[in-house]
Amino acid sequence: MTQSQHTFLFVGTYTRTTSEGIYVYRMDNSTGVLERVAVTGGIKNPTFLALSPDNSHLYAVAEINEHGGRSSGAVYSYSISPDSGELAYVNQQSTGGPGPCHLTVDATGAHVIVANYQGGSICVLPIRNDGSLGEISEFIQHEGSSVNPRRQEEPHAHSVNLDPNNRFIYAPDLGMDKVMIYQLDLDSGNLVANKPAFVQVAPGAGPRHFAFHPNGTRAYVLNEIGNTVTAFNWDPGSGSLEEFQTVTTLPTEFSKTSHTADLHIHPNGRFLYGSNRGHDSIAIFEIDPDTGGLTLRGWASTQGRTPRNIAIDPSGQFMLAANQDSDSIFTFRINDETGMLITTGSVTEVPMPVCIKFLA
Repeated sequence: MTQSQHTFLFVGTYTRTTSEGIYVYRMDNSTGVLERVAVTGGIKNPTFLALSPDNSHLYAVAEINEHGGRSSGAVYSYSISPDSGELAYVNQQSTGGPGPCHLTVDATGAHVIVANYQGGSICVLPIRNDGSLGEISEFIQHEGSSVNPRRQEEPHAHSVNLDPNNRFIYAPDLGMDKVMIYQLDLDSGNLVANKPAFVQVAPGAGPRHFAFHPNGTRAYVLNEIGNTVTAFNWDPGSGSLEEFQTVTTLPTEFSKTSHTADLHIHPNGRFLYGSNRGHDSIAIFEIDPDTGGLTLRGWASTQGRTPRNIAIDPSGQFMLAANQDSDSIFTFRINDETGMLITTGSVTEVPMPVCIKFLA
Protein backbone atom coordinates (compact mmCIF):
# COMPACT_ATOMS: atom_id res chain seq x y z
CA MET A 1 0.00 0.00 0.00
CA THR A 2 1.50 3.34 -1.04
CA GLN A 3 1.29 6.58 0.93
CA SER A 4 -1.58 7.84 -1.26
CA GLN A 5 -3.59 4.71 -0.53
CA HIS A 6 -3.55 4.99 3.26
CA THR A 7 -3.82 7.51 6.07
CA PHE A 8 -2.09 7.32 9.44
CA LEU A 9 -4.08 7.77 12.62
CA PHE A 10 -3.27 7.82 16.33
CA VAL A 11 -5.38 6.40 19.15
CA GLY A 12 -5.19 7.69 22.72
CA THR A 13 -6.23 5.30 25.49
CA TYR A 14 -6.65 4.68 29.18
CA THR A 15 -3.79 2.48 30.39
CA ARG A 16 -5.56 1.20 33.50
CA THR A 17 -6.23 -2.23 31.96
CA THR A 18 -4.12 -3.69 29.13
CA SER A 19 -3.32 -0.66 26.97
CA GLU A 20 0.36 0.10 26.42
CA GLY A 21 -0.12 3.78 25.49
CA ILE A 22 -0.64 5.53 22.14
CA TYR A 23 -1.40 3.30 19.15
CA VAL A 24 -0.51 4.08 15.53
CA TYR A 25 -2.61 2.68 12.68
CA ARG A 26 -2.78 2.83 8.90
CA MET A 27 -6.24 3.13 7.38
CA ASP A 28 -6.89 1.77 3.90
CA ASN A 29 -8.48 4.75 2.14
CA SER A 30 -10.70 2.56 -0.02
CA THR A 31 -12.05 0.15 2.62
CA GLY A 32 -11.59 1.90 5.96
CA VAL A 33 -9.79 -1.15 7.37
CA LEU A 34 -7.18 -0.38 10.05
CA GLU A 35 -3.75 -2.00 10.37
CA ARG A 36 -1.65 -1.52 13.50
CA VAL A 37 1.76 0.05 12.88
CA ALA A 38 3.19 0.67 16.34
CA VAL A 39 2.49 1.46 19.96
CA THR A 40 4.28 4.02 22.12
CA GLY A 41 4.49 3.40 25.86
CA GLY A 42 5.97 5.28 28.78
CA ILE A 43 2.93 7.48 29.32
CA LYS A 44 -0.01 6.90 31.66
CA ASN A 45 -3.55 7.51 30.36
CA PRO A 46 -2.72 9.35 27.11
CA THR A 47 -6.43 9.94 26.61
CA PHE A 48 -6.50 12.93 24.31
CA LEU A 49 -4.21 13.89 21.43
CA ALA A 50 -3.51 16.90 19.24
CA LEU A 51 -1.32 17.45 16.18
CA SER A 52 0.94 20.34 15.22
CA PRO A 53 -0.27 22.23 12.12
CA ASP A 54 2.57 20.79 10.02
CA ASN A 55 1.88 17.22 11.27
CA SER A 56 5.46 16.87 12.51
CA HIS A 57 4.57 16.48 16.20
CA LEU A 58 1.88 14.90 18.33
CA TYR A 59 0.97 16.14 21.81
CA ALA A 60 -0.79 13.94 24.36
CA VAL A 61 -2.24 14.63 27.78
CA ALA A 62 -1.33 12.26 30.59
CA GLU A 63 -4.68 12.19 32.40
CA ILE A 64 -3.23 11.85 35.88
CA ASN A 65 -3.61 13.74 39.14
CA GLU A 66 0.02 13.89 40.25
CA HIS A 67 3.11 14.86 38.29
CA GLY A 68 6.50 15.94 39.56
CA GLY A 69 5.35 15.67 43.16
CA ARG A 70 2.47 18.12 42.78
CA SER A 71 -1.25 18.03 42.03
CA SER A 72 -0.99 18.15 38.26
CA GLY A 73 -1.28 16.26 35.03
CA ALA A 74 1.17 16.40 32.14
CA VAL A 75 1.51 16.91 28.39
CA TYR A 76 3.97 14.85 26.34
CA SER A 77 5.53 15.85 23.03
CA TYR A 78 6.42 13.31 20.30
CA SER A 79 7.93 13.70 16.86
CA ILE A 80 6.21 11.81 14.04
CA SER A 81 8.03 9.77 11.40
CA PRO A 82 6.57 10.92 8.06
CA ASP A 83 7.25 7.50 6.54
CA SER A 84 5.97 5.11 9.22
CA GLY A 85 3.86 7.32 11.49
CA GLU A 86 5.85 6.04 14.48
CA LEU A 87 6.35 8.33 17.48
CA ALA A 88 9.57 9.37 19.21
CA TYR A 89 9.45 10.93 22.67
CA VAL A 90 10.64 14.56 22.88
CA ASN A 91 9.75 15.87 26.36
CA GLN A 92 6.98 16.50 28.88
CA GLN A 93 5.67 19.36 31.02
CA SER A 94 3.24 19.85 33.88
CA THR A 95 -0.26 21.19 33.15
CA GLY A 96 -0.50 22.98 36.51
CA GLY A 97 -3.72 21.22 37.51
CA PRO A 98 -4.91 17.62 37.90
CA GLY A 99 -6.79 15.48 35.39
CA PRO A 100 -6.07 17.05 31.98
CA CYS A 101 -8.62 15.72 29.51
CA HIS A 102 -8.31 17.78 26.30
CA LEU A 103 -5.79 19.88 24.41
CA THR A 104 -5.35 21.75 21.17
CA VAL A 105 -2.55 23.43 19.23
CA ASP A 106 -2.97 26.95 17.85
CA ALA A 107 -2.79 27.45 14.08
CA THR A 108 0.72 28.97 14.19
CA GLY A 109 2.08 25.90 16.01
CA ALA A 110 3.42 28.09 18.83
CA HIS A 111 1.20 27.06 21.74
CA VAL A 112 -0.52 24.05 23.28
CA ILE A 113 -3.68 24.87 25.26
CA VAL A 114 -4.92 22.32 27.83
CA ALA A 115 -8.13 21.77 29.83
CA ASN A 116 -7.67 20.26 33.30
CA TYR A 117 -10.95 18.54 34.16
CA GLN A 118 -10.28 17.58 37.77
CA GLY A 119 -8.62 20.89 38.55
CA GLY A 120 -11.18 23.03 36.72
CA SER A 121 -8.47 25.07 35.01
CA ILE A 122 -6.83 25.74 31.66
CA CYS A 123 -3.21 26.43 30.78
CA VAL A 124 -1.00 27.40 27.84
CA LEU A 125 2.42 25.89 27.13
CA PRO A 126 4.81 27.30 24.51
CA ILE A 127 6.11 25.06 21.72
CA ARG A 128 9.80 25.54 20.98
CA ASN A 129 11.29 25.44 17.48
CA ASP A 130 12.20 21.76 17.85
CA GLY A 131 8.62 20.80 18.83
CA SER A 132 9.44 20.41 22.52
CA LEU A 133 7.27 22.00 25.19
CA GLY A 134 8.28 24.87 27.45
CA GLU A 135 6.91 25.52 30.93
CA ILE A 136 3.44 27.02 31.40
CA SER A 137 3.08 30.58 30.08
CA GLU A 138 -0.50 31.01 31.32
CA PHE A 139 -2.70 29.34 33.92
CA ILE A 140 -6.32 30.23 34.66
CA GLN A 141 -8.33 28.70 37.49
CA HIS A 142 -12.07 28.63 36.87
CA GLU A 143 -14.38 29.48 39.78
CA GLY A 144 -18.01 28.45 40.18
CA SER A 145 -20.53 25.62 40.31
CA SER A 146 -24.01 24.72 39.13
CA VAL A 147 -27.14 22.77 40.04
CA ASN A 148 -26.04 19.12 39.94
CA PRO A 149 -24.60 18.36 43.42
CA ARG A 150 -22.70 15.27 42.23
CA ARG A 151 -21.19 16.52 38.97
CA GLN A 152 -21.19 20.32 39.27
CA GLU A 153 -19.98 21.07 42.79
CA GLU A 154 -16.89 22.80 41.33
CA PRO A 155 -15.42 23.78 37.95
CA HIS A 156 -14.58 21.05 35.44
CA ALA A 157 -12.99 22.47 32.28
CA HIS A 158 -13.69 19.87 29.61
CA SER A 159 -12.23 21.11 26.34
CA VAL A 160 -10.36 23.99 24.71
CA ASN A 161 -11.19 25.08 21.17
CA LEU A 162 -9.72 27.75 18.90
CA ASP A 163 -11.88 29.71 16.49
CA PRO A 164 -11.14 29.53 12.74
CA ASN A 165 -9.25 32.84 12.92
CA ASN A 166 -6.92 31.61 15.71
CA ARG A 167 -8.00 34.50 17.92
CA PHE A 168 -10.46 33.21 20.53
CA ILE A 169 -10.38 30.17 22.80
CA TYR A 170 -13.67 28.58 23.87
CA ALA A 171 -13.52 26.42 26.99
CA PRO A 172 -16.73 24.56 27.93
CA ASP A 173 -16.79 24.00 31.70
CA LEU A 174 -19.10 21.15 32.72
CA GLY A 175 -19.13 22.17 36.37
CA MET A 176 -20.15 25.78 35.75
CA ASP A 177 -22.59 25.35 32.83
CA LYS A 178 -20.61 27.99 30.95
CA VAL A 179 -18.52 28.19 27.81
CA MET A 180 -15.66 30.49 28.84
CA ILE A 181 -14.22 32.78 26.15
CA TYR A 182 -10.62 34.02 26.07
CA GLN A 183 -8.41 35.90 23.65
CA LEU A 184 -5.00 34.36 22.94
CA ASP A 185 -1.96 36.62 22.73
CA LEU A 186 0.22 34.78 20.22
CA ASP A 187 3.39 36.63 21.20
CA SER A 188 3.28 36.03 24.95
CA GLY A 189 1.10 32.92 25.18
CA ASN A 190 -1.14 34.75 27.67
CA LEU A 191 -4.94 34.65 27.80
CA VAL A 192 -7.23 37.63 28.31
CA ALA A 193 -10.88 37.25 29.36
CA ASN A 194 -13.04 38.23 26.43
CA LYS A 195 -15.95 40.69 26.59
CA PRO A 196 -18.32 38.86 26.85
CA ALA A 197 -16.29 36.48 29.04
CA PHE A 198 -18.65 33.50 28.68
CA VAL A 199 -21.98 32.20 27.45
CA GLN A 200 -24.34 30.38 29.83
CA VAL A 201 -26.09 27.13 28.90
CA ALA A 202 -29.11 25.54 30.60
CA PRO A 203 -28.65 24.68 34.30
CA GLY A 204 -27.45 21.09 34.65
CA ALA A 205 -26.54 20.74 30.95
CA GLY A 206 -22.82 20.18 31.55
CA PRO A 207 -21.09 21.52 28.38
CA ARG A 208 -18.29 19.25 27.18
CA HIS A 209 -17.08 19.41 23.53
CA PHE A 210 -17.39 22.23 21.00
CA ALA A 211 -17.23 22.65 17.21
CA PHE A 212 -17.37 25.49 14.69
CA HIS A 213 -19.34 25.18 11.48
CA PRO A 214 -17.18 25.44 8.32
CA ASN A 215 -19.11 28.54 7.22
CA GLY A 216 -17.60 30.51 10.11
CA THR A 217 -20.87 31.93 11.48
CA ARG A 218 -22.12 29.21 13.87
CA ALA A 219 -20.87 26.97 16.64
CA TYR A 220 -22.22 24.01 18.61
CA VAL A 221 -21.60 22.65 22.10
CA LEU A 222 -22.35 19.10 23.23
CA ASN A 223 -23.79 18.93 26.75
CA GLU A 224 -22.72 15.78 28.61
CA ILE A 225 -25.19 15.67 31.50
CA GLY A 226 -28.22 17.00 29.64
CA ASN A 227 -27.64 14.84 26.53
CA THR A 228 -28.22 17.80 24.24
CA VAL A 229 -26.55 19.92 21.56
CA THR A 230 -26.82 23.69 21.78
CA ALA A 231 -26.45 25.76 18.61
CA PHE A 232 -25.11 29.32 18.61
CA ASN A 233 -24.74 32.18 16.20
CA TRP A 234 -21.09 33.22 16.39
CA ASP A 235 -19.74 36.73 15.92
CA PRO A 236 -16.11 36.43 14.72
CA GLY A 237 -15.49 40.10 15.55
CA SER A 238 -16.53 40.12 19.22
CA GLY A 239 -16.24 36.38 19.86
CA SER A 240 -19.75 36.33 21.30
CA LEU A 241 -22.08 33.33 21.13
CA GLU A 242 -25.88 33.65 20.94
CA GLU A 243 -27.92 30.49 21.54
CA PHE A 244 -30.74 29.81 19.10
CA GLN A 245 -31.52 26.09 19.54
CA THR A 246 -31.03 23.14 21.89
CA VAL A 247 -31.92 19.59 20.81
CA THR A 248 -31.73 16.16 22.45
CA THR A 249 -29.30 13.47 21.31
CA LEU A 250 -31.47 10.58 22.58
CA PRO A 251 -34.74 8.90 21.56
CA THR A 252 -37.69 10.09 23.64
CA GLU A 253 -38.44 6.54 24.73
CA PHE A 254 -34.91 5.89 26.07
CA SER A 255 -34.99 6.02 29.89
CA LYS A 256 -31.66 4.52 30.96
CA THR A 257 -28.54 6.46 31.92
CA SER A 258 -26.54 7.99 29.08
CA HIS A 259 -24.04 10.82 28.70
CA THR A 260 -22.74 12.45 25.53
CA ALA A 261 -19.03 12.50 24.74
CA ASP A 262 -17.91 13.96 21.40
CA LEU A 263 -19.25 15.88 18.41
CA HIS A 264 -17.98 16.56 14.92
CA ILE A 265 -19.29 18.34 11.84
CA HIS A 266 -18.80 16.76 8.43
CA PRO A 267 -16.39 18.73 6.18
CA ASN A 268 -19.28 19.42 3.79
CA GLY A 269 -21.05 21.33 6.59
CA ARG A 270 -24.30 19.44 6.15
CA PHE A 271 -24.22 17.01 9.08
CA LEU A 272 -23.37 17.00 12.79
CA TYR A 273 -22.64 13.83 14.77
CA GLY A 274 -22.64 13.29 18.53
CA SER A 275 -21.73 10.17 20.54
CA ASN A 276 -23.98 8.80 23.33
CA ARG A 277 -22.39 6.72 26.11
CA GLY A 278 -25.09 4.48 27.53
CA HIS A 279 -27.35 4.53 24.50
CA ASP A 280 -24.08 3.53 22.77
CA SER A 281 -24.88 5.31 19.55
CA ILE A 282 -24.01 8.19 17.29
CA ALA A 283 -26.78 10.76 16.88
CA ILE A 284 -27.00 12.08 13.32
CA PHE A 285 -28.24 15.62 12.68
CA GLU A 286 -28.83 17.48 9.44
CA ILE A 287 -27.74 21.13 9.51
CA ASP A 288 -29.98 23.66 7.78
CA PRO A 289 -27.71 25.55 5.35
CA ASP A 290 -29.55 28.84 5.88
CA THR A 291 -30.25 28.90 9.62
CA GLY A 292 -27.72 26.42 11.05
CA GLY A 293 -30.59 24.67 12.82
CA LEU A 294 -30.34 20.96 13.63
CA THR A 295 -32.80 18.24 12.65
CA LEU A 296 -32.28 14.79 14.16
CA ARG A 297 -32.22 12.18 11.39
CA GLY A 298 -31.48 9.05 13.40
CA TRP A 299 -28.93 7.00 15.30
CA ALA A 300 -26.25 4.47 14.43
CA SER A 301 -25.22 1.84 16.99
CA THR A 302 -21.49 1.91 17.61
CA GLN A 303 -21.53 -1.89 17.98
CA GLY A 304 -19.78 -1.54 21.33
CA ARG A 305 -19.96 0.05 24.78
CA THR A 306 -19.25 3.62 25.84
CA PRO A 307 -18.33 5.41 22.60
CA ARG A 308 -15.95 8.25 23.42
CA ASN A 309 -14.24 10.08 20.56
CA ILE A 310 -15.65 9.85 17.07
CA ALA A 311 -13.54 10.93 14.11
CA ILE A 312 -14.14 11.66 10.44
CA ASP A 313 -11.24 10.85 8.12
CA PRO A 314 -9.74 13.69 6.04
CA SER A 315 -11.60 12.59 2.90
CA GLY A 316 -15.00 12.64 4.66
CA GLN A 317 -15.70 9.05 3.61
CA PHE A 318 -15.37 7.25 6.95
CA MET A 319 -16.27 7.72 10.59
CA LEU A 320 -14.51 5.83 13.38
CA ALA A 321 -16.09 5.32 16.81
CA ALA A 322 -13.89 4.52 19.83
CA ASN A 323 -15.77 2.11 22.12
CA GLN A 324 -13.91 2.55 25.41
CA ASP A 325 -15.52 -0.25 27.42
CA SER A 326 -15.56 -2.92 24.72
CA ASP A 327 -11.98 -2.30 23.54
CA SER A 328 -12.85 -1.63 19.93
CA ILE A 329 -12.97 0.90 17.12
CA PHE A 330 -15.88 0.50 14.73
CA THR A 331 -15.64 1.88 11.18
CA PHE A 332 -18.59 3.36 9.27
CA ARG A 333 -18.84 4.64 5.72
CA ILE A 334 -20.60 8.02 5.50
CA ASN A 335 -23.33 8.60 2.91
CA ASP A 336 -22.41 12.11 1.77
CA GLU A 337 -25.94 12.77 0.50
CA THR A 338 -27.93 11.73 3.60
CA GLY A 339 -25.26 11.78 6.30
CA MET A 340 -26.31 8.33 7.46
CA LEU A 341 -23.66 5.88 8.70
CA ILE A 342 -23.24 2.55 6.92
CA THR A 343 -21.57 -0.35 8.71
CA THR A 344 -18.47 -1.61 6.94
CA GLY A 345 -17.93 -4.70 9.08
CA SER A 346 -14.49 -3.44 10.07
CA VAL A 347 -13.88 -3.71 13.82
CA THR A 348 -10.42 -3.09 15.29
CA GLU A 349 -9.40 -4.32 18.73
CA VAL A 350 -7.83 -1.51 20.79
CA PRO A 351 -7.72 -1.54 24.62
CA MET A 352 -9.81 1.29 26.12
CA PRO A 353 -9.69 3.70 23.16
CA VAL A 354 -10.61 7.31 23.93
CA CYS A 355 -9.35 9.65 21.20
CA ILE A 356 -8.70 9.22 17.47
CA LYS A 357 -6.60 11.70 15.47
CA PHE A 358 -6.02 11.42 11.72
CA LEU A 359 -2.80 12.66 10.18
CA ALA A 360 -4.05 14.95 7.43
